[in-house]
Parts: sequence; structure tokens; C-alpha cells
Amino acid sequence: MEHPKQILSRYGLQAKKSLGQNFLHDDNILSNIVAAATVEPGDQVLEIGPGLGALTHHLSEVVARVIAVELDQRLLPVLEAQLGGRPNVTIVHGNILELDPQTWFGEKPYKVVANVPYYITGAILEHLLSGKGKPQMIVVTVQKEVAERITAQPGDMTLLAVSVQLYGDVQVAGEIRAGAFWPRPDVDSAILRIELKTQPPLAPSEEKSFFRLVRTGFNQKRKQLQKNLRALGLERKEILDLLRSAGIAPQRRAETLSIEEWLGLYEEMRQVEELHS
Repeated sequence: MEHPKQILSRYGLQAKKSLGQNFLHDDNILSNIVAAATVEPGDQVLEIGPGLGALTHHLSEVVARVIAVELDQRLLPVLEAQLGGRPNVTIVHGNILELDPQTWFGEKPYKVVANVPYYITGAILEHLLSGKGKPQMIVVTVQKEVAERITAQPGDMTLLAVSVQLYGDVQVAGEIRAGAFWPRPDVDSAILRIELKTQPPLAPSEEKSFFRLVRTGFNQKRKQLQKNLRALGLERKEILDLLRSAGIAPQRRAETLSIEEWLGLYEEMRQVEELHS
């Protein structure tokens, strides 16, 4: 495909900073993103923010179906021109945060492959991971720093890391230099790969309570977990007993807990709440 600057110029358009538009144009990187998703000919893919259609082009060469959701109405004619005649590509105008993937895929498995606007990375991941029709896999480009936060391990865990790692195995599948985009962003990026667990560790009805616990634990990062958890309205002795039952030393901080330890602590709290109800 042509350079994004040439395509936009032909249509009298400019990239919108307000929409976080940085168009990926390096063919090798685009191929790496598709490879990271381990897509196969029978796969169905949701692409968020197809922009000028470069990644869509690569995906449509391999998979059975691509649903490309674009927020910027100005880019729809560009996408139609670039991808018109490809029967396996459906272009949808809309905000993915207001749309349900089950609309297109129903109960069938699908993957998400996207170069998403960085300012809404967290919101998009939350929308996809907390919905009913979760994808099999998510492969997205994110800021390198955000990728490091999401893939953090106990000792450096973040609320974002817990929020993503609860649902799947996460890894950085490659790095992207800023020069692979136009306009060139100020930071380097990474290809983030999330392979979702076939058996979710929590029922959908439990997720809200679980994340209330985790958010409270991370509320003041430098404080010990036992002190942060007092915001839940529990007495100090109750908190100490819960932590002890979960095998967690009270002086530990939230950043040191693994996903399994958070789940264990939640289970202990749930049992106590059931006794009091």
C-alpha cells in the first residue's frame, strides 16, 4: 500500500490527534502482528480502528472474515476504496466501546487484531475482557510502557496487570519503533498478545466484587495491604484473619501479590460475606 501521507493527501485529509491516529505502514511489522495472532484460514477477526486499511489488507489475505470497526467517518471512503472487492471484509462505522462483538460473531470464536488508538487502550481491553462474548485472543499494539505494566510480575504488579492477566496469558510478541507509524508518535510501541483462558477463573457475576477488592488493595501503593483493605469497612482483626487464611503476610503490598493470591483472598472474603448474609 501507499504511504499514509500520500493516501490522506489524495482525499484532502489529515490525521486527527484527537482520535490518536498514528497509521502503521511498515509491512514487516504488519506481518508480525498477523503472525502473533496465529490466524488461520477459517478464523474470524475483529479489527478495531482499521484507519487506512493496511492491517485489514494483511488480515484479509489469510482469514475467513474481518469485521473492521472505524470511528472516524472521514476514513470510510478510503477504506471502501482500499478494500472494496474483498468479500471477506465488512467495514462498520461506530465506536467499539458502544458495540457488542456478539452482534457479528454470536457464540462463535473470534480473535481481535488491531492497531488501537493509545488513549483508549485500557477502555478497549476492559470492554473486550468484561463482555459476555469474549474473544479467543487479543493482539494489539500498545505503548511500550503500557505493555510493560500489563505484563508485570509479582513484585511490580499493577492494577492494569491484574485486570488483564486475570483473563488470559499475556506476553510481548514484538517491539515497534516509532518510525513504523505516520505521523510518528513520541514513544516506541509493542505488540501485546493476550491468549484468553478457556475456563474463566470467576463467574461474570463475581467480577465486580473481585475488582472492588483489587482496586482497594492498590488504592495507596506504598501502604501495606492490611491498611488499604480497611477501606472495605472491615475491622483490623477481620483483615488479618482473612490474609492469614489466604496465606498472605499482612505486611505485603498489593504489587507483590500474584493473580492466584488475589483469587484466594477474594474466595476467603466471599465466604466471610456469605456467613454474615
